[in-house]
Amino acid sequence: MSETLDRLAEVLEARKEADPDASYVAQLYSKGLDAMLKKIGEEATETVMAAKDGDPDKIVREIADLWFHTLVLLASRGLGPGDVLAELDRRFGLSGLEEKAQRLR
Repeated sequence: MSETLDRLAEVLEARKEADPDASYVAQLYSKGLDAMLKKIGEEATETVMAAKDGDPDKIVREIADLWFHTLVLLASRGLGPGDVLAELDRRFGLSGLEEKAQRLR
């Protein structure tokens, strides 16, 4: 699973140098943060709608779109899936309530 995320992160990094006319990701980078955030919002809404519909295949497809666009955002900020996985690993073994309390301090 991590191999897929790593490969995708490499592609997203390479697209920073790509021609926006030839790459969807390069277009997102060239449009800037607001365009990336708008796309994440759209994908999050589509994920919610798919979950309400209850079609497992549609849920997976929409979450894949959401993950993809959040990975684009991470790459645009010099971050990658490893950073998120490290944070999830840090939280492992903590109760959700305990972890949230630590962030609010």
